[in-house]
Amino acid sequence: MAKTAQQPVLVIMGVSGSGKSTVAGVLAGRLGWDLAEGDDLHPEANVAKMHSGLPLTDEDRWPWLELIAGWIRSRTEVGEPGIITCSALKKKYRDVLRGENVVFVFLQGSKDKISDRLASRHGHFMPPSLLESQFEALEEPGADENHISLSVSASPAEEAQEVIERLELVASDAAQGGIS
Repeated sequence: MAKTAQQPVLVIMGVSGSGKSTVAGVLAGRLGWDLAEGDDLHPEANVAKMHSGLPLTDEDRWPWLELIAGWIRSRTEVGEPGIITCSALKKKYRDVLRGENVVFVFLQGSKDKISDRLASRHGHFMPPSLLESQFEALEEPGADENHISLSVSASPAEEAQEVIERLELVASDAAQGGIS
């Protein structure tokens, strides 16, 4: 049996409200890969700051990005795929996260479309009032970055399927065993 190429760690990125958690959850379910929610790794001070309507500074983000980078490395160093969500808005943030077998999946959409999504979201610490600061900070991935871009105009299931097809991803053995 031929050895399959190492499957990547996917960093599902974009502004708040772009659907990172939803698409990541669909992907993890279909592929049987480990999933980490980047928001869960924020220090309490960051969550409190965002909840109060204040955007994070670069200084606020560095410890959080290092935790995410550590999670990514823990997967890539042993050749295991995984999925993690992270806004990764600036190139310098992605520079901390990048590595061999890491692919950024950029969920992009118009400010109006994403604003509508945020208006209907409840129970999240990131208020819609911070969307403008997210778009101001956003530096879309460039040609020198290992990434794919997806429009948020499709359903999360369709977006996840597009990721699987474009990256030729393979489900884990456990996930494949459950498919009939």
